[in-house]
Amino acid sequence: MKRTTGALRVALLGHGTVGAETARALTGRAAELATRTGAPVELAGIAVRRPRELPGIDGSLVTTDAHGLVTRGDVDVVVELIGGIEPARSLVTAAMEAGASVVTANKALIAADGVELHRIARKQGVGLAYEAAVAGAVPVLRPLRQSLAGDRPLRVTGIVNGTTNFILDRMADSGGTFQGALHEAQRLGYAEADPTADVSGADAAAKMAILARIAFDTELPLEEVRFEGITHIGPSDVAHADANGCVIKLVGICDRTPDGVSARVHPMLVPRGHALAGVRGADNGILVEALAAGELMFHGAGAGGLATSSAVLGDLVELCRERVAGRGAAQAELSRVLPHGPRSQVAARHHISMFVTDEPGVLSRISAVFADRGVSLETVRQEGLGAEAELALVTHPATDAAITEVIAGLGELTCTREVIRSIRLLGTRKEPVG
Repeated sequence: MKRTTGALRVALLGHGTVGAETARALTGRAAELATRTGAPVELAGIAVRRPRELPGIDGSLVTTDAHGLVTRGDVDVVVELIGGIEPARSLVTAAMEAGASVVTANKALIAADGVELHRIARKQGVGLAYEAAVAGAVPVLRPLRQSLAGDRPLRVTGIVNGTTNFILDRMADSGGTFQGALHEAQRLGYAEADPTADVSGADAAAKMAILARIAFDTELPLEEVRFEGITHIGPSDVAHADANGCVIKLVGICDRTPDGVSARVHPMLVPRGHALAGVRGADNGILVEALAAGELMFHGAGAGGLATSSAVLGDLVELCRERVAGRGAAQAELSRVLPHGPRSQVAARHHISMFVTDEPGVLSRISAVFADRGVSLETVRQEGLGAEAELALVTHPATDAAITEVIAGLGELTCTREVIRSIRLLGTRKEPVG
């Protein structure tokens, strides 16, 4: 890459919430950005889907020809903020092949095609950065890639979806339903009109695939990240969590296992004393556990135009500095491909609740179901009497496969009227965490 001696030209794809904030910073903070990058930074153009006037933007900069914009010879950095796989993938690829570095906040694209896009960036000698793709304003990818490069990350545990965190928090605060909390999140702008990707856990799964790839320097296909959402969580689940000194959070986990690497996302009971229990509202929180550094907590705003544009601009400044210095940002090749642990063999403690008949011998029959499947019980508590009798059991660490067999066995007992819920408990590095 040749050293850039004149102004750095930036092309912006998309002018939504994050795009508008990024454009505002590029035009309103030009002097500050020039000082930080070492050269003037100019907005070369903004690609939108339909022709329209953009507040505060010279109309001559607005175009519907995104491909033409990213392949212009005078563009140094392309900032992709349109989301989705296509046309984002084609545009990002075309930009890098034309010699431009790329900043993106597109978690779906990076989770699905990050390895290939890094290969193209290495081949073309350009930069590819995507700090905003995982946790908004929270800087975690760069510390994993740079600050901990000489360490050995062991586990990354995080709340990486602000929508679900807000919903679960509102349910805990108000005692209300999932639907009620979701409607409030939509009204306040914390949830999309179609919240499926968030509440199903798919959004968090994409982010955990990226985190696993960076933390463990390995390729982890998105389809290997199992995920479960929060649509089945109700007021009684929240109340049970509270009674056990916990809160319910949608937690993503990726870690090294004896068999390689594992990543998953699901609702969990988080003890109130745990660092992630204090991540409230739409914030994100990520706990990194490394061999030498120990536990490192990253916490902050995980969504919103200002927060996400902060991470976008951080990446932009970094890539502009590299252009000024005449070098491409380092695009390290993955050093290995670790095996993916069997999905059914990840162990965790589980909290299982069920309605039972209130009669002698019930507990021994239920305990036998657990024992026959090799699952030991940590605590057993009965709540209510007669028709309202409910058992709440906490297991020692057990695999998903074993718990599935237990629940099937419980369903065959005449004394079990209904298995209400099974939810994992968040542990520590010293014990499995699900």
